[in-house]
Formats: sequence, C-alpha cells, structure tokens
Amino acid sequence: MCGYIVSEEKEAELKKMGARDSKLLSPMRRRYLYEKLKKFADDVVILKMPAHEVDKQRSETNLNKIEIRHMQHIINAVNPDKVVVDSVEANTSAFRLKILHGLKAELKEREKEKTLEIISENYADKHFPIVGAASIIAKVVRDSEIEKIAEKYGDFGSGYTSDPRTISFLKDWLEKNKELPSFVRKSWVTVKELKKNHAQKALLSFVKVKDK
Repeated sequence: MCGYIVSEEKEAELKKMGARDSKLLSPMRRRYLYEKLKKFADDVVILKMPAHEVDKQRSETNLNKIEIRHMQHIINAVNPDKVVVDSVEANTSAFRLKILHGLKAELKEREKEKTLEIISENYADKHFPIVGAASIIAKVVRDSEIEKIAEKYGDFGSGYTSDPRTISFLKDWLEKNKELPSFVRKSWVTVKELKKNHAQKALLSFVKVKDK
C-alpha cells in the first residue's frame, strides 16, 4: 500500500505528468512515471506485508480491516489536512467513517479532528491523479517484489487469480510438494480452492488404487 503526499499547489501537476490508474499503463510507462513521481512528491509512504503476516492477521480479522489499519497508519505518519482514499467497500461513506473512527484519539491530540478532510471513493485511482500516483508506485513496488521471488522460484506469472500461469504454477507446485510455498497467502480464497481440489484428487486416486 502506498501513501502519496504533495502540497495542494503541486497537485494539479500530477495530471499533466500522466498520473492515473496504474492498470491503464504499460509496465514500461509505470516504471518511467515511478521515478518522476517519487522525486515530485513531498513524501511517499510504502507499506509491505509478507504473505505469512497477512495469513496471521486474517485469522483474527478480514482483509478490509487490515487495509483500513494500514491506511490509518499512513495518515498518522504524515499528518495531512486532506486525504483521498480508494475505498475497498461499496459503501464509501461507511468506509470513510471506519477510517476516521480509528484516527479520532490521535486527531484529538493534534487538535485536527475538525479540519481533517477524508474523501472516500470507489476507483479513486481513476478519478484523482494523486491516488493514481500512489497506485503507480504501489504497483511498481509490487512488481519488483514479484520479480525477486520469480528469480528464486521460476516464472509464476503475475500472482493474480486471472493469470493462467499463476494458477498452473500453484497446481504444479501442489502436485510436486504437497504444500504451497512460503510466499503464497494460505488464506487466499483461490489457494483454498486449489488445495481443496488437490485433496479431492488425491483421495480419488487413493480410492481407485484401493479398489484395484
């Protein structure tokens, strides 16, 4: 997750630079903008969480709440006057209040509770260049982490559910190792389905051998 911080006077320049939803840009264009955007920012906060930590927290809460905590952490770290967040929930007003609720105690200490403005929207990276800038940086950092893992374990695609190479890699890994690699989130719904299918396949094979 990335928090991208610029002064209000500089914000208009982001659109001219081409900051927008990272999914609409080629990898080469994202890398080019990544360097420009980092230099242009007043501050950038990047939060990473390894797969095993996501799994640990998922055992106690859901992914949305984990993301809210990270957003609150970024807001607390940079102490802004205005925040634009890409809501992961359909009810953007409720999502805004969830973020604000966790900030209230600290905001009172800063005497900023009344002045902090939070804008919460779905697909905010498409509507606000500053969120687009954050999405570009987050995407480039993520892709870099994926490349590091691929250097060690081989090409497994993008790591997204929609990528056939990713699914194929996980299926093959399960066949050969009976367990998933450490860099994969075990709490991922896709992974749970693959493990369930693998277990059913193994059971059917056992039944067939026993019948013979």
